[in-house]
Amino acid sequence: MDKIKLLYAKNLIGRKAARQELAFFMLIEHLSFEKHVDVLWAGEDRVWHTLPAAYHSGVAAGQECWAARIAFPLAADEPLPGNVEFALRYRVSGAEYWDNRQGANHAIEADAGILVADRRPLLNVGFAGTLADGQSIVPVVVATDQARQASSVTIHWTRDNWESTQETPCRYHRKYWDSEYLSNARNPNQYGCQIWNAELQVDDAWQVHYRISCATRQRVFWDDHAGNNYTIQRRPLKVLILNLHCCQEEDQDEKLSQIARAINALEVDIVCLQEVAELWNDGHGDWQTNTAHIINERLASRYHLVTDWSHLGFDRYREGVAILSRYPIAKQHAKYVSASRDPYSIHSRKVVMAQITVPGIGLINVFSAHLSWWEDGFAQQFGNLRRWASDENGAQIAATMLCGDFNIKAGSRGYQLVVASNEYDDQYLSANSPELFQRIFEVSDHVAERALDDDHRIDYIFLGKGSRLGVTSGRVVFTDQDYGRVSDHFGYVMTFAPRGH
Repeated sequence: MDKIKLLYAKNLIGRKAARQELAFFMLIEHLSFEKHVDVLWAGEDRVWHTLPAAYHSGVAAGQECWAARIAFPLAADEPLPGNVEFALRYRVSGAEYWDNRQGANHAIEADAGILVADRRPLLNVGFAGTLADGQSIVPVVVATDQARQASSVTIHWTRDNWESTQETPCRYHRKYWDSEYLSNARNPNQYGCQIWNAELQVDDAWQVHYRISCATRQRVFWDDHAGNNYTIQRRPLKVLILNLHCCQEEDQDEKLSQIARAINALEVDIVCLQEVAELWNDGHGDWQTNTAHIINERLASRYHLVTDWSHLGFDRYREGVAILSRYPIAKQHAKYVSASRDPYSIHSRKVVMAQITVPGIGLINVFSAHLSWWEDGFAQQFGNLRRWASDENGAQIAATMLCGDFNIKAGSRGYQLVVASNEYDDQYLSANSPELFQRIFEVSDHVAERALDDDHRIDYIFLGKGSRLGVTSGRVVFTDQDYGRVSDHFGYVMTFAPRGH
């Protein structure tokens, strides 16, 4: 295949609010993770601009879709771009590749709707790869080659990974219709396209697969995304765990801002924090100095917050734990899991729990814990936490997560206790060392635990067995190379999706 190839371009002028949208969709060969894709374009003023493209979705092995889009409101002192000439550029590994029609460039007229490259029989245009929170309807727009004289276009789709299939017929539109721009293109057929659309009622499904058929007099054509089908799904659930080091860092205030920026950039959904600090104030605390509260105030949008404290930390702070959640909290609780409840003893350990309603998944129980070392009561505290989590479990709970600083090294005696409980699995190990995970947590090969001698983690997400979620990735953050150090602990971000997806 060509290293970069136009699939379609769109030039549309809105009627409700006067503005022009340009959109470009392209297929590239995946040659390296480090690459730059952009669109060079000029309007009727003949001034050339560079529009960066972004990764959209994977296709077949070694192929990716990239997209670029820009919109221009009508201004009294600046005309709309109008007719547009453009070329596609792909820079990777020191090389540069173009789709510019051998130097003649592509062109699309103002408000012409859509231009499909290479006169494909049919093409799915404008498709998204993600279901938004609360989205229950998926719009599908299909462009067919007018010369084929399509008699019908049908979406074949499933919400249950093809265990059952639904068929939704598309409606034919004489003109290109874009619901977002509330616009009909003036002259959609000058590029030989017919436009069909449908709406798939997906309700609260996590993931939808579909392919498209187009019936003509001669034959039936298919667009199945190079044999992989189109997939649209909800955002994976992202969970971050981090011990904040109880305000013992240099440049502490800046590091709290650094954490908030990382949560925004990583699009984390749930944050479990330990060594959350607020000034002691004779035991009454000072909410404005609470580090979980400060982080929350600095997020792009405020999260739901559950926090409580256990004991006096570093002789001047109420030290505790917290959970921040993008999604609503249906239930919350905090209680000691330690024998000691003395606020002046560091062996007094309290855990907070939040029952969170996650779109497309349901209710999950999340516990943020900071337990004692093995010799200072870990076994008893973990036992109490297990029993509490078990009491909160039920058929309506999709998953239970025990998150935080457990003060047990991977492979240690305390870690072996978690494994032997046969109730919880180490999710970072599952994501990054699946064979070792299987030997330890599924086959109970205790010899394999020696392979963890060089694994110095003490921060974990333990997921309850039988949970309807599975981990899909795990990474270390707040390192020198990744978002910078903010604590004496690293952070861990893990993503989850319903099992079977």
